[in-house]
Amino acid sequence: MKTLGYYNGIVDDPARLTVPMLDRACYFGDGVYDVTYSRNYRIFALEEHILNFFRSASLVEIHPAVTPRELASLLADLVRRMDTGENWIYMQFSRGTAQRTHAFPKESAPNLWVMIRPATIRDPYRPMRCITLPDTRFSHCNVKSLNLLPNVLATEAAERVGADEAILHRDGTVTECAHSNLSILKNGVLITHPADAHIYAGTGRQHLLSLCRAVGIPTEERLYTLNDLRDADEVIVTSASVLCAPVVSLDASPVGGRCPALIRALQDALLEQFLKETAPSDT
Repeated sequence: MKTLGYYNGIVDDPARLTVPMLDRACYFGDGVYDVTYSRNYRIFALEEHILNFFRSASLVEIHPAVTPRELASLLADLVRRMDTGENWIYMQFSRGTAQRTHAFPKESAPNLWVMIRPATIRDPYRPMRCITLPDTRFSHCNVKSLNLLPNVLATEAAERVGADEAILHRDGTVTECAHSNLSILKNGVLITHPADAHIYAGTGRQHLLSLCRAVGIPTEERLYTLNDLRDADEVIVTSASVLCAPVVSLDASPVGGRCPALIRALQDALLEQFLKETAPSDT
């Protein structure tokens, strides 16, 4: 298939697949999601993404009928149906299908959505331009919720001025980007916002922290400000599609660029990890 959609056991092109109007994702955004990529028909960091996916579901009391192992098997099967092995993979649970009322439905199982389309990860060596915006999201950013209107508005604001991402802050304290995590390097230390309710601690962030610790780069998970951001030696964006991209422009002013060799080493290592995990299978 060129593109694939899945909804509660039904597989079709996403443009033809229909979803009930009473699915709570449609009128409440009542659900959670996660995203990863495949290469050579092998899904990158699948166990980690599924763990995060089920963690988000648990935090909002969604109890899927499918197990993590069953979902992993399903996603692997769906990827094999694609015409190409390089794909963007989106998975979503909604709380279920029921008449519109704010309270949780008592007799409705969660719905499982999957969408797959051909795509490759972003070139990790291509630098990014960003803008800063107030973080207007709600207080459960640690949940990869479907309630993404503030993220959509921030991303559109960035696109309108030719930027790649919007960096969000709460009263001057930097949190993360509209759809990515953010870290800074200062005096050889990697600094990133704590994994609390104000950010979603994504898999890309986890990989960057693990790599830094493995090679002896000190890490600090602590609050930092817009002034710290502007004064950073390097500013780094990470996500499922952006393994490790340096930010070179912030609100149309130069930023970072003081540790290019270290950034390149991190990019090389993270790309090697991705290529190794998604190399062609021997079977």
